[in-house]
Amino acid sequence: MKKDILIYMICLAIAAFSCNGREEHAEEGSGHVHDTKLQLTGYSQKFEVYIEAEPMAAGTESHVLAHITQLDNFKPLDSGTVAVSFFVDDKLVAEIQPEAASAGIYGFELSPEAEGAAKLVFSIKTAAGSDEIAIDSITVYDDKHTAEHIAEEEAIADDFAVTLLKEQSWKLDFATDYPKVIPFGQVIKTTAKVEAASGNETVITARTGGILRFATNDITIGKSVSKNEKLFIIASSGFADNNMNLRFSEAQVNYEQAKVNYDRTKALAHDKIITEKEMLESESAYKNAEAVYKNLKKNFSAGGQTVISPMSGFIKQLYLNNGQYVDAGQPIAIVSQNKNLFITANVQPKYFHTLSNIETANIRMLNDTEIHSLEELNGKLVSYSRAAEETSYLIPITFQIDNCGHFISGAFADIYIKILSDKAAITVPNSALMEEMGNYFVFVQLTPELFEKRTVKTGTTDGKYTEILSGIAEHDRVVTKGAIAVKLIETSGAVDPHAGHAH
Repeated sequence: MKKDILIYMICLAIAAFSCNGREEHAEEGSGHVHDTKLQLTGYSQKFEVYIEAEPMAAGTESHVLAHITQLDNFKPLDSGTVAVSFFVDDKLVAEIQPEAASAGIYGFELSPEAEGAAKLVFSIKTAAGSDEIAIDSITVYDDKHTAEHIAEEEAIADDFAVTLLKEQSWKLDFATDYPKVIPFGQVIKTTAKVEAASGNETVITARTGGILRFATNDITIGKSVSKNEKLFIIASSGFADNNMNLRFSEAQVNYEQAKVNYDRTKALAHDKIITEKEMLESESAYKNAEAVYKNLKKNFSAGGQTVISPMSGFIKQLYLNNGQYVDAGQPIAIVSQNKNLFITANVQPKYFHTLSNIETANIRMLNDTEIHSLEELNGKLVSYSRAAEETSYLIPITFQIDNCGHFISGAFADIYIKILSDKAAITVPNSALMEEMGNYFVFVQLTPELFEKRTVKTGTTDGKYTEILSGIAEHDRVVTKGAIAVKLIETSGAVDPHAGHAH
């Protein structure tokens, strides 16, 4: 709620600034203003060009105000050069290189000498490359009165539409786009558990019994650890049974004694005093004693068994506290890398016949607003069971993903499993949909500054996009980001539909 209020306050503040700025641009370009403007829009892959121009008549001067928006972020063009070519009946009438009055806003004058079908071609050059946008559907009339009269008849207006000036939308997280017509089939929405993938976590177990001691004071859940880092010591001294200090001492004595015997038998064998069989027996005893001693020395010390981390990662879980007794084979901790994860969902048996046609999935952690597609997470379908679980009677489905930092092992997520389909549907991003009293609506663009509230009937959603059954068509450009700001302005009714326009 606080965020919505903040957006609304920003919109009002920008609106006040935009009104003054727009009027100043208009006054600088011409000494007089008219009630009706031509409102025309052109698009390329990179830019939106929206112009407001005085109706055009032969022998008279018309002021043009162009707003150039970068479509990758819906911010004003703030670098590069702009050139404008004006054609009447396909004849080049004027070439203009307007200077920017402010970021994204260019004002210039046109003085056509003859009537006819006209068009404006904007050539935009930036460090990223060049682009051209043609705006046609312009007519130069033989006199100003006719031009203004026809402009009034063709003016785009809607008393119930919402005005959001370009200067406003540039300051917001805002975007518009056409609905996507894509294959859109059945979607299975359920809850899934996030777990570490195979090889991405390991359980550290005790190799002997004893008292568990933490190697450092900062051994806690979440601590980052390195491979072979010393984590715990299991001390068994003082116990009658399974005393590791005693076993280590015995192994050391046996090793040293076997080494002395082996060295002596080698010398005797060299002088042919003992048989080769006796020498080999002595060598075998020495090597066995050495293996036992070195193994204990590697994993144990006089203080007890040394427990190290088998991989780099973090401590996901601690099963015991410092000072507790641990048995041989008992789990001590889990070390996880949290890089690759399994997402396991359980679905009802009625969906079994569709599981072989799973196409992809969208996943969102509970209480998180961001949703990710399987493709974005470099994910894949691992498997689905051919039988229901005995306890839940549900069918498990497992996906594997790369952790983008939003997923927590052991937590739960919403998952939208998408079934392959050849049925095409009109869809909009979920961010375009607004809800009011149980009804859904979108804001359809009439011009880049004027938006109509349109009620729509929704169908299935995959978490990112929602199927639209009725209310809009493919050619209806809608607000896909910032719809909440438009809704707040529409609800408040605080912004004059003609605010910021020169009259």
